[in-house]
Amino acid sequence: MGVVKLEAALDAAKAASLDLIEISPGATPPVAKIMDYGKFQYEQQKKDREIRAKSHITETKSVQIEVGTGENDLLRKARQSAGWLKEGHRVRVELFLKGRYKYMDEAFLKERLNRFVLLVPEEYRIAENVQRGPKGFTVILEKAGKAKN
Repeated sequence: MGVVKLEAALDAAKAASLDLIEISPGATPPVAKIMDYGKFQYEQQKKDREIRAKSHITETKSVQIEVGTGENDLLRKARQSAGWLKEGHRVRVELFLKGRYKYMDEAFLKERLNRFVLLVPEEYRIAENVQRGPKGFTVILEKAGKAKN
């Protein structure tokens, strides 16, 4: 309709038995549309539902290994980690140290953690390098194709 006075726009909306909806009040002159407001709300809710259904919440899953963990257990946990990576989750791999393992050579412990990481069959990238924590060493993996934040 172009630029019209408020009264003329209200009269046009009333004549069409629709609502006058202000789209962008900050514009000069303000932009408004003549439409059914209930239908507009319904369409908006439908779009929001679609967006929520398509969104995927990424969690950080955790796998805990120890220095003495057997080879088959490491392979099983590596396959489980690969499944989580395939779903798009991040995976925190923790080398849990208890007792005298806490005082072992750090290079040996890091190598043990890296050996497990190499067993993961899914493509990944290291999001956070190996770090020492209160319980041992941790490394965080994420899917290879994911862009860094």
